[in-house]
Amino acid sequence: MNETVIEYFIIKGISDVPELQVTIFVVVLLIYLITLGGNMVILILIFMDSHLHSPMYFFLANLSVVDMASTTTSLHKILLSFITGDKTVPFLGCMTQSFMSGSFTVHELFILTAMSYDRYVAICKPLNYHLVMNHRTCALLASSCWILGFLFVSPLVGILSSFSCYTSIEINHFLCDIVPLLNITCSNTSILNMLFFIEGLFLFTIAPFLFTFAPYIFIIVTILKIRTSNGRRKAFYTCSSHLTVVILLYTLLISQYLVPSSSSNVDSKKLYALFNMAAVPLLNPVIYSLKNKDVKAALKRRFRQKL
Repeated sequence: MNETVIEYFIIKGISDVPELQVTIFVVVLLIYLITLGGNMVILILIFMDSHLHSPMYFFLANLSVVDMASTTTSLHKILLSFITGDKTVPFLGCMTQSFMSGSFTVHELFILTAMSYDRYVAICKPLNYHLVMNHRTCALLASSCWILGFLFVSPLVGILSSFSCYTSIEINHFLCDIVPLLNITCSNTSILNMLFFIEGLFLFTIAPFLFTFAPYIFIIVTILKIRTSNGRRKAFYTCSSHLTVVILLYTLLISQYLVPSSSSNVDSKKLYALFNMAAVPLLNPVIYSLKNKDVKAALKRRFRQKL
């Protein structure tokens, strides 16, 4: 293989079939606009409606910000390349996109973990809820999610950006991501692979997975102790939206990163990545609005005021 020093990369995209380009552009654009619109509505409702000024919706607002930023970071190149015809990305721009997309994925996992803790306190310690989940605690949890997300991804992208040797300038993906970049580098990747495995398996997967689902063991036990069926249904209803989003996200992440790579499943992995980076942020406001009576009530109040 010929070794080259890279100044820019070429993003191959979702598909190189000419007949599908317009369809892909329209679908991605619709997903992007609906995602931005849906999450913006959630943010405006939480900001304007005093009934939603609670820890649960504070974290939901953070999740909406992450979803909008993540979708913009991941999908903007697809849209721009269709409009301009330019599929090249400068080396620094590629590293920046890798850093931002990875960080936002970690942010989402950590914020969902914080939301899980919030649901645990609300159901298992209801009398102490406002004492435990006070403004200081919520601010500390949210800021920790953002800071740790950037800190954990920084060494990965830092090592990756030091590589100067690549066997190709074409990235078989629709964005600059650490995994496809590792597939085309001819630099020594042993340290990065080890760090990526440790952080990816333990810090980005097992740790948030355990801290997210462990509270649900206590939540389920508490719900089962409730004597009335109406009380059990009401308690489960308060955490059903969060649980739905968590299960969906982890299923997609496992399909995207933990399934062994091969030449036959590269395209399917790109579809998993697209669904994870585009559809999940789109579905979050839908799930939280359709399954949440407080959000639906806030929407009705805003609608009546406008009328």
